[in-house]
Amino acid sequence: MAEITAQLVKDLRESTGAGMMDSKKALIETGGDFEAAVDWLRAKGLATAAKKAGRTAAEGLVGVATSGTKGTAVEVNSETDFVAKNDIFQGFVREVTDLALASGTTDVAALGAQTTAAGKPVSEALTDNIAKIGENQSLRRIAQVSVSAGVVSSYVHNAAAPGLGKIGVLVAIESTGDTAQLEALGKQLAMHIAAANPLALDETGVDPAVVERERSIAREKAAQSGKPADIVEKMVEGGVRKFLGESTLLGQIFVIDGKSKVSDVVAKAAKDLGTPVKIAEFVRFQLGEGIEKEETDFAAEVAAAVGR
Repeated sequence: MAEITAQLVKDLRESTGAGMMDSKKALIETGGDFEAAVDWLRAKGLATAAKKAGRTAAEGLVGVATSGTKGTAVEVNSETDFVAKNDIFQGFVREVTDLALASGTTDVAALGAQTTAAGKPVSEALTDNIAKIGENQSLRRIAQVSVSAGVVSSYVHNAAAPGLGKIGVLVAIESTGDTAQLEALGKQLAMHIAAANPLALDETGVDPAVVERERSIAREKAAQSGKPADIVEKMVEGGVRKFLGESTLLGQIFVIDGKSKVSDVVAKAAKDLGTPVKIAEFVRFQLGEGIEKEETDFAAEVAAAVGR
């Protein structure tokens, strides 16, 4: 059995939204296995599926840039939010995003070797920034999207400056329809993606292991109902369908109108334009997702709970 530390209880509480004592109990029941504890809480109805493990306090900026039928998203991290407001840092993120767009690279090392307007490699310019600003920074990740015909639209949430913010979204729409109308649709879809955070475009893009995990959780919930096995199985499959609908872009309810499925919105756009319209792909970068969080003063409160 893994040691159930104050930090482990804290992380579980923050990633699931469950209460402190419920989080501690979940870890005890699952022998300290974090992922199993998340599933235990969800099966008991004590955790919110929308809560994600790995929420983090990492700071910096996400930069997005588009040019016609292609777009780029880049994340550059810093230690504090203060640096994200620094003109030097913002200029650096904007420049490396433009360089990534021009080169088409998705490799951090390759982007680090690109030459800035000042004639220095990106990696050297980053080192200079660290010395000037007095805080560690890192070029973390890059993504590219493109279509042969259509548009790539972008949206930045919590923008610190044009094209720079805490959440950056790119959505590639494939169509020969009117560019202005496609761009308007793309902007709305990008805003939806920023808010709804879909796992994939459709259910075929969802990791089978994730689907099986949801099925297992749904089965445990359904079993608690005491209904016959055939009814339980129908409840399980219904729960999985609901999860896929809520977790995939085309199955989600469009946040702009709150009633239409995204797939129906795209179909209507195709009808209005008189030509096929397809969401080819999308990218959503949220600042710091997946980076381990640092300890906070709240750990003292959790430590007291663990000791009870």
